[in-house]
Amino acid sequence: MSYILLILSVLVGALFVLIAKPKNKMYTQLLLAFSGSYLLSVTVLHLLPEVYSNDHGHSHAHEHGQHNIIGILILVGILIQSVLESFSKGAEHGHVHIHSDSRKSAWLLFISLCLHAFSEGLPIHDTDQKLLWAIIVHKVPIAIVLTSFFILSKYSKRNAFIFLFIFSLMSPLGYYLGNNVTWFIKNHHEITALTIGIFLHISTVILFESSENHRFDIKKFVVVVLGILLTLFTIH
Repeated sequence: MSYILLILSVLVGALFVLIAKPKNKMYTQLLLAFSGSYLLSVTVLHLLPEVYSNDHGHSHAHEHGQHNIIGILILVGILIQSVLESFSKGAEHGHVHIHSDSRKSAWLLFISLCLHAFSEGLPIHDTDQKLLWAIIVHKVPIAIVLTSFFILSKYSKRNAFIFLFIFSLMSPLGYYLGNNVTWFIKNHHEITALTIGIFLHISTVILFESSENHRFDIKKFVVVVLGILLTLFTIH
């Protein structure tokens, strides 16, 4: 069921663009803000405590060294996402740019988003519904952005469908490998640390990038608070 939900989240985003044909980007931006706050809250309240509580029973020196490794991997994850965004041009947080070399841009966008989606699926436990739903909520606006990009780039519906279908399989693929391949299982906490860095980068950019003229956006603030409150009520 979890695999189906991850795939459906992309389908929902794509259908929203194809059926509703939204002209106002405000709703997508608000959905991104909500997903960003939810993702950040799950990362801080759930994933970070998980990776840092993995060493009970070991010596203090061993725990200190392991914590340093986890911290370094989180920083590496932030850098990895920075590199991916240099190719996706910020599509993860709602920006779509069409250039004269739109075909090349589309490939770079598609590959970077696929790598990002694959990494999102790796740390999900079979019983970890909190992270699963955070990723599902995050993938809907990303699918909206990706679908909008293909439409603006004048891709055929067939090619756009193929790209979106492949993209929809990336998180389920990461989820499956993370729970069934020995190397991924053995290094789960290290991989989770990398993913935390990726999540921190994406969610903070979504939440804290400046509004036009640096004005306070009450609508964005409200959905951010709702995302945080939802996490607080669902994480025990």
